[in-house]
Amino acid sequence: MDKKKLAVPLVCHGHSRPVVDLFYSPITPDGFFLISASKDSSPMLRNGETGDWIGTFEGHKGAVWSCCLDTNALRAATGSADFSAKVWDALTGDVLHSFEHKHIVRACAFSEDTHLLLTGGLEKVLRIYDLNRPDAPPREVDKSPGSIRTVAWLHSDQTILSSCTDLGGVRLWDVRSGKIVQTLETKSSVTSAEVSQDGRYITTADGSTVKFWDANHFGLVKSYDMPCTVESASLEPKYGNKFIAGGEDMWIRVFDFHTGNEITCNKGHHGPVHCVRFSPGGESYASGSEDGTIRIWQTGPLTNEDTEVHGANGSTGKVKVIADEVSRKIEGFNIADEGKSGDKEEAGNE
Repeated sequence: MDKKKLAVPLVCHGHSRPVVDLFYSPITPDGFFLISASKDSSPMLRNGETGDWIGTFEGHKGAVWSCCLDTNALRAATGSADFSAKVWDALTGDVLHSFEHKHIVRACAFSEDTHLLLTGGLEKVLRIYDLNRPDAPPREVDKSPGSIRTVAWLHSDQTILSSCTDLGGVRLWDVRSGKIVQTLETKSSVTSAEVSQDGRYITTADGSTVKFWDANHFGLVKSYDMPCTVESASLEPKYGNKFIAGGEDMWIRVFDFHTGNEITCNKGHHGPVHCVRFSPGGESYASGSEDGTIRIWQTGPLTNEDTEVHGANGSTGKVKVIADEVSRKIEGFNIADEGKSGDKEEAGNE
């Protein structure tokens, strides 16, 4: 009975096309936040705990493939098929910078110190923008061997990693020299690469395999075959003892990190799962799908009380603080398209 209760996710509506990327902010004094990228060209910001909609970033003219928040969740960045990457004020929804590219931007990432933005895409060029000097031309890292699918920073912004749409492997680049220092070899192209919160592991999904790599020595630590082609995987950030994977069969599975045994299988999406991410405290995880919804699942085991609160894992006091902060954020957010707002306000109430 309890298990059934736990498997009921918070369903976040609002996107009209497939959800292709999700990103959780770290825990901030105002709680934590979830940003989603969708082919509907309108990235959305939500309360990471409740799934409640906060605002929509209006301005892209094509599918948005990638999204991220900076360490303090004060700025958002997005990469789009309209050949641009944009940096947004996450409190007001205003565009701060728009960086034009010559082709589709598939990936973007803020540096840990929040001063730099890394982008990559079909141009096969990694670019680093200095957000303190946004008008200065970006630094271009050596040409990537293929069209760029994912990017991330590691080693306190001294290394960047990238994977390609049309080639296997993850390439690690030394930021100072701009050269590839290591390639993590995979058979298929890597559709998801995540650096663990403690900086110890790189989690990759390629084909029907999830792999864990030592982020400092680059050795393969674990490799597990999945029941289907997986597009995304994420390691539980607090204890590192479980991971999630989602893909073609529409299910989100939870596995034991040490043994690879399946712990739970969550069903609910009506289309392939494009992205899965653990929340920064590990108490829940989100999945984004071809069906246009985001689902937030509790990690469990939770008490019955926690389950009834629907996604509020702390005391009611903590929830109230977050609710107050969210209402403050909503007041400051520009809602450019009021026609959509009915859907969005109901986000997470299902």
